[in-house]
Amino acid sequence: MIFLDANFFLRALTRSPRPDVQRMNRIAGDLMRRAERGEVELTTCDAVIAEVAFILTSKAHYNHTVADAAGRLGTLLRVRGVKLRDKRVLLRALDLWTGHPRLGFVDALAASYVQHTGMDLASFDRDFDDLTGISRWQPPEDVETADGEAP
Repeated sequence: MIFLDANFFLRALTRSPRPDVQRMNRIAGDLMRRAERGEVELTTCDAVIAEVAFILTSKAHYNHTVADAAGRLGTLLRVRGVKLRDKRVLLRALDLWTGHPRLGFVDALAASYVQHTGMDLASFDRDFDDLTGISRWQPPEDVETADGEAP
């Protein structure tokens, strides 16, 4: 099993005119093809996927649309040899992010986990209210904060 860092995903997902980066593009692409054929198993974590999503859509980096970034990431995550603890949750997060780009990928990932588990979500962010299967936790009306003041 090989753990992939964000820069490896980025080299597999993007192209560059620079020869040193093109070499990394070829190496990353080759490893992904080997994973697709079942020759190697690859993994990563949610934080790495979130970093890749951020960098792909960042105006300072690649400036891809949410739909394009989510599509590219989804393609790699669906590779046969990519093994993830919560692959369905990550793929659902990409779908939520595509459907609600203002939400941001990290919030889409949180929403996907909440939908998957059926938990309530404690958040002040009302953007979650537009998503099905999300129940935002609300405190009782008479609750006070730890310092004795009403919220």
